[in-house]
Amino acid sequence: MSVDIGGLVLKNPVMTASGTFGYGEEYSRYVDLNRLGALIVKGISLEPREGNLPQRIMETPCGMLNSIGLENVGALSFINDKLPFLKRFDLPVIVNIFGETIEEYMKVAQTLSGVPGVHGLEVNISCPNVRRGGVAFGSDPDMAYEVVREIKSVTDLPVIVKLTPNVTDIAGIAAVVEEGGADAVSLINTLMGMSVDIEKRVPHLKNITGGLSGPAIKPVALRMVWEAANRISIPVIGVGGIMDAADAIEFLIAGAKAVQVGTANFINPHATMDVLEGIEEYLWDHDIGGINDLTGTLITI
Repeated sequence: MSVDIGGLVLKNPVMTASGTFGYGEEYSRYVDLNRLGALIVKGISLEPREGNLPQRIMETPCGMLNSIGLENVGALSFINDKLPFLKRFDLPVIVNIFGETIEEYMKVAQTLSGVPGVHGLEVNISCPNVRRGGVAFGSDPDMAYEVVREIKSVTDLPVIVKLTPNVTDIAGIAAVVEEGGADAVSLINTLMGMSVDIEKRVPHLKNITGGLSGPAIKPVALRMVWEAANRISIPVIGVGGIMDAADAIEFLIAGAKAVQVGTANFINPHATMDVLEGIEEYLWDHDIGGINDLTGTLITI
């Protein structure tokens, strides 16, 4: 069941998706953290961030919208207050990071590099670049390349780049961040959406728009993972609407080397373990020797 993600060897391919598992301790009463392939904590910025005003979460058909606004404790507080708990476990900890400028991304990466207990970085490039009129780093190939290259220049940690689906050619962006030095990519982040209260004629979310996640986005995520896996040579991590083992197996067959379980955690706190056990059972039932013998086996002819 072990997989190599950009030089980081995981005991199995099941990871948590950033923003859906807190800092890990919140789920430790439901999940044996030692059994996870890796834990990706919620996004961390250089300084603490309060996030958006409520209402900032709501259910939608087959999914949910969120406009949390990347609320987090900040890099130093994460290191001092959150990481000590995670260091008790035999568990690779990957920190999702973000910033509003390239310099901020670099400073967060530098702050976390060399810290015992931090095993990798996942770079959220869906964030707006305040110096470029709010254009998301991940929607502009030149900015995506630059931010990855600069982060790689200041860290020896494996760097996974989380791609936004709000682009016309996600495989092209994947190729650009590979050229910039990314060790792996994860996709997809949430799709932008909104919902309206028809009685009050106002948006349900205070921020008007939010990120759509859950089963509704799985077909889009699966297609994009397949496109990226057929374009680049670095590992692809599939995320988006994985609710059970069958969903995860689809992503693996389409070319993902690992998967992240996200929104499912809100419905079933044991979802990661259910996915892991279901993959193991599938391999056994289909007489498949190892997880790498399943990856990328989609038949298209």
